[in-house]
Amino acid sequence: MALADRIGHLFEVIHPAQRGPFSYKEVSDAIEAAGGPTISATYLWQLRKGIRDNPTKSHLEALARFFGVPVVYFFDDEAAAGIEEQLNLLAALRDAGVQQVALRAVGLSDRSLAAIQTMIEQARQLEGLGDPANEAPTKSRKS
Repeated sequence: MALADRIGHLFEVIHPAQRGPFSYKEVSDAIEAAGGPTISATYLWQLRKGIRDNPTKSHLEALARFFGVPVVYFFDDEAAAGIEEQLNLLAALRDAGVQQVALRAVGLSDRSLAAIQTMIEQARQLEGLGDPANEAPTKSRKS
């Protein structure tokens, strides 16, 4: 996968819930505010579109920090594939409205995670929902 595609994937997948992707200016400003290198919104657009394809190491490190991925994502196809799988899962969780639940589960023991999974399965049964692995994703229903 080309660098432009990887950067594009980050923009498409990593953004706050309830809104679209970050603008190039938002990313540029955030990188600079965090003490990173100066990187213009135009340059970010050029990288994403493949017009420019040889960023500095510091630019790639800053992009990796902003989007929360290891810098190896930009260089290693095998690592990128695994990272993209995780990013897609996180995006699905975000879009399904369960990100807060997932974030609160970070650091819990395997035993606690298993108990939570059991509770979720019981709640699905109470609501007459089937196995989510066999269903297409839908928006959450309000009671």
